[in-house]
Amino acid sequence: MPTRKSLLPAAGIILATIVAYWPALHGALLWDDAAHVTRPDLRGIQGLWRIWSVPGATQQYYPLLHSAFWLEHAVWGDSVFWYHLLNVLLHGVAALLVVRLVRRLELPGAWLAGLLFALHPMCVESVAWISEQKSTLSGVFFLAAALSYLRFEKSRARAAYSAALLFFVAALLSKTVTAVLPGVLLVALWWRRGKVEWKPLIPFFALGAAAGIVTVWVERTLIGAQGAEFLLSPAQRILLAGRAAWFYASKVVWPADLAFFYPRWTLNPGGFLQWLFPAAALAALAILWRWRGAFAAAVIFVGTLFPALGFFNVFPFRYSFVADHFAYLAILAILIPLAAASRRFGIWPGAIAAAALFVLTFQQAGHYRDEETLYRATLATNPDAWLAHNNLGNLLLERPAAHAEALAHIQEALRLAPDVMETHLSMGNVLLQTPGRLNDAIAEYQTAVRLAPNSERAHTNLGNAFVQAGRVSEAVPQLEQALRIDATDAEAHNDLGNAFMQMPGRLADAIEQYRAAIAAEPDFAEAHNNLGRALAALPGKLPDAIAEFEASIRAKPDYATAHSNLGNALSMIGRRDDAIAEYRVAVRLRPDSAAAHNNLGYALSQTPATLPEAIAECREAVRLQPDSADYHFNLGMALAQTPAHRAEAISELETVLRLKPNARVREIVDRLRAL
Repeated sequence: MPTRKSLLPAAGIILATIVAYWPALHGALLWDDAAHVTRPDLRGIQGLWRIWSVPGATQQYYPLLHSAFWLEHAVWGDSVFWYHLLNVLLHGVAALLVVRLVRRLELPGAWLAGLLFALHPMCVESVAWISEQKSTLSGVFFLAAALSYLRFEKSRARAAYSAALLFFVAALLSKTVTAVLPGVLLVALWWRRGKVEWKPLIPFFALGAAAGIVTVWVERTLIGAQGAEFLLSPAQRILLAGRAAWFYASKVVWPADLAFFYPRWTLNPGGFLQWLFPAAALAALAILWRWRGAFAAAVIFVGTLFPALGFFNVFPFRYSFVADHFAYLAILAILIPLAAASRRFGIWPGAIAAAALFVLTFQQAGHYRDEETLYRATLATNPDAWLAHNNLGNLLLERPAAHAEALAHIQEALRLAPDVMETHLSMGNVLLQTPGRLNDAIAEYQTAVRLAPNSERAHTNLGNAFVQAGRVSEAVPQLEQALRIDATDAEAHNDLGNAFMQMPGRLADAIEQYRAAIAAEPDFAEAHNNLGRALAALPGKLPDAIAEFEASIRAKPDYATAHSNLGNALSMIGRRDDAIAEYRVAVRLRPDSAAAHNNLGYALSQTPATLPEAIAECREAVRLQPDSADYHFNLGMALAQTPAHRAEAISELETVLRLKPNARVREIVDRLRAL
């Protein structure tokens, strides 16, 4: 039980952890977070059942982790702050469990060990990144299981053994790398007693092996950890393991130049120097054999890292063979001995180390405020990180003023990784937004499909580009293939609906696809808007269409197109004033939209009192899109209502005739000339 004496330093560790991570607490969602924070289709009770019963329903089959995310979303919804705070608190609790663990092992420096773990910057990736709640949550269960087993090992109490087993299962269901626990316990007990009692750990080894087999299958089959990027020879895997072990050890001791994406090493078994890493590791173990404690710490360090040393394929190996979050628990094998050793030199070495780590963690946590900050910080350390260039380029692409910089980053990503699907998708995205480059965008998407035929994103983007090009017969097979790969892909359903909207007689199919998109993602504003457009084309469905436009606006209040479409529907049922109000919102949101100005101008032109404003809006529509016959016609008809503007009205209507010859317009021009 905690004593009053221990409450103060425990509170100090929690407070120091919160302050150190303060820059990340108000951070936004980062790369991959959207795949972990519970998706709309999993937020009900049925979704919770799917989390447990359907491998592939979540990004990784960690059902306890995703049940935690499910509960968190039920409590605080999309409030990112609470996800961050919970992650920080879990890390603080893990640090306090480290204190208990060190005391249970009867080592000095328990509070310092907990503080160093709480403040070490190598933990930032696991704590400041919401996706890595798998590390902090499983870390708490891992340490609780270790403590319970050590209590059992001393007392032989069945309750302690049962608690250890239960905590271990919880850890495995949160993140499978915790399967190393029984091996860690064996080494720790050998260090304490000089002998090994392995029989009580047989169930732990069996559970860990079973969980590991499931995870290897999920990584390979469902996540995609297979293909040329993962074809490493046994020699390459040995080189990787040796180099990674030294890499992580060096970062624990000297945590400089930490990065979200590290360089992906070239593993060359023919290079003599690369063999120095595994050779040096073996030599170090041989030397440390003379000191049982140091040898045990080294074995525990390497053993805890074992799942991430390259002997098993994990998907992040596509980008880098190392990542800070792989070493979240392993660093304890170095920090605990360092904390114990530092007690020989008094309080000041530990205090100075903790202060330095606090500063580094505070700085590192600041990189996790948002994706742009994170990718720019990554590129400052690793300028050849193709994924950082690629992701940053896509972020900047959302800002018209940053189009040139976005293009530069994506071109660099394509240069660094020409055989990777994502870089071609991104180049396609750039070209899709570049006037006159639609066919080039299609070519990039086709390359992406060729490189990754099982990527629903590649098929969806290609299908969407075909829709924009009017090549709907080519779009439909691509989008249907995307849905065969992932039937819950809301974007693919929406794009397939858009394709059907362009095909005669397929309106009902379009409506079905839009409804499927909304079922997969209830707040999908574009799908609601598109469903509204489709329903508006059916007799008697205007009220339903209006409801969909309103749902679109609720999901995305600044969606100008939905405001315009709502205005059109309201106008059709005679609610002219409400329609004008929606058109005004659309113009305010998108002052560069010719359609919005035209809609507002036409609505205002129906009342003499607002005719001057109507003419001004119609003029702006024509200025923005001078090749639109419809916009010239509406301007001409507005001008024609005022005798002083009759000559200009005739000029506008003659422009209509040049753009799109029309007998009715010719008749109007002749009538105006006769006045």
